[in-house]
Amino acid sequence: MKKDQRPVVIWLLTGCFLIFIMVVVGGITRLTNSGLSMTDWHLVTEVIPPITDTQWEEAFEEYKKYPEYQKINIHFDFTLEDYQQIYFWEWFHRLLGRLLGIVFIVPFLYFLIRKKFSAEILKKCIVLLFLGGFQGFLGWYMVKSGLIDQPDVSHYRLAMHLTTAFITFAFTLWVALDIMYPDKKTIKTAFRNLLRFSLAILLIQIIWGAFVAGLNAGLIHNTWPLMNEGKLIHETVIIEQSPLWRNFVEGKSGVQFVHRYLAYIVVALIGIIWFKSRKFDLTGPQSNGISALLILVLVQFVLGVFTLIFAVPLWLGILHQVGAFFLLAAMTFTLHRFSR
Repeated sequence: MKKDQRPVVIWLLTGCFLIFIMVVVGGITRLTNSGLSMTDWHLVTEVIPPITDTQWEEAFEEYKKYPEYQKINIHFDFTLEDYQQIYFWEWFHRLLGRLLGIVFIVPFLYFLIRKKFSAEILKKCIVLLFLGGFQGFLGWYMVKSGLIDQPDVSHYRLAMHLTTAFITFAFTLWVALDIMYPDKKTIKTAFRNLLRFSLAILLIQIIWGAFVAGLNAGLIHNTWPLMNEGKLIHETVIIEQSPLWRNFVEGKSGVQFVHRYLAYIVVALIGIIWFKSRKFDLTGPQSNGISALLILVLVQFVLGVFTLIFAVPLWLGILHQVGAFFLLAAMTFTLHRFSR
């Protein structure tokens, strides 16, 4: 890596870190049912939350007009203090989004003016800016789905929002790695293709993890290794929705079934990657990437099992999401080191 490119790498890795924090806070927001506490969207005025008692009362009264309060919280002793707690997480999540936008845009313009980008890196950074803006739009689009008729957001929109965050992180990391490792080497095509396929399966698993979160499907079949009643495939997997295929994208049991058993495939693929890599003369970064993959997938699998058994307590749900994030990071790094 050239010395004058170091600030660009630091900028990109800072973006990766902030995306990670965003995903963690987003997970807390989801698991604490805080995502619908802010019922409108203002780019500037929401930076400062309600401060006075009057402002809080006004915000709370506005919240009472929407389905989450009218269909769920109205039946409980849901006070202003309760509202302030859920408001905080959604406000903090949006504040981080604004901060992330500033962190990306301002240094980008500075580096652009100072001509720190090669033509290739510039194109990729423009894609990153688009992904960041699109992610913000998806956040608004997701929240909007829970403010009309149903007191919950669409699990499809939740999956789009979360998956785009993961993809933005992975692509940001990839661009940073392009700068850190500019020298190209001989590529083991078959092994690289195995890594690409595994990355695709991992992303599918992340999507179904978002489906599980959006449908609260982790609150059923809280047994392992089999589903309820000791069944490999519980009958509810195929009878909740019609036609049959909808069970696997909209049925709680069907969605959990896919996420539960796709985990075995992810573990198996990374096991194959590790086994095949032993035949190669690996560089230090390649070896470290493979080792990280193996360790992280096993940790993530165990976290998934315990998250399911204990019916998604907040701390385990967050750890499981963090595990997915680190696993994707390791997969991205390893694929990069076998791609150029």
